[in-house]
Amino acid sequence: MTLDLATPAIAAWCFLPVALPISLWVAWSDLKFMKIPNLAVAALMLVFVLIGPFVFSGSEYLWRLAQMGIVLVIGFLASTARLFGAGDAKFAAAMAPFIAVADLQMFLPLFAATLLGGLVAHRGLKHIKRFRASTSDWVSWQRRDYPMGLSLAGALCLYLGLAAVLPG
Repeated sequence: MTLDLATPAIAAWCFLPVALPISLWVAWSDLKFMKIPNLAVAALMLVFVLIGPFVFSGSEYLWRLAQMGIVLVIGFLASTARLFGAGDAKFAAAMAPFIAVADLQMFLPLFAATLLGGLVAHRGLKHIKRFRASTSDWVSWQRRDYPMGLSLAGALCLYLGLAAVLPG
């Protein structure tokens, strides 16, 4: 039974409480281990698969599932070209159905901002001795590449949070 509650705010409120802890897990894991756990990716996908049919009409739900497949293929190709990691590609695919195609004009700059902000914060905090000492076991301090799961997770949470509170 589909309730078709597809107002952006209601959809966001349905997903945010579950997507937020998964996203925090992804961000922390990528900072600490430079890995995004497959279990976290599967959990986020499961959230959409289980809650999505109650939030969206059948056609909207299926289109959003297709978005997951499209982003997975693009991510696989980009990962193969070494543009970013496979975990980043899988998590981006798991995020895709949560983001309305109509909102891409808003989401992409939001992601760019979290990418820039995350990179500056990560590189800056690396040089603060007290912070670095309390996170000395983070692999991301030793690597040149950036833990993009931090920005992906941040963008998803900000998007859902904004969708939950903004009109329209």
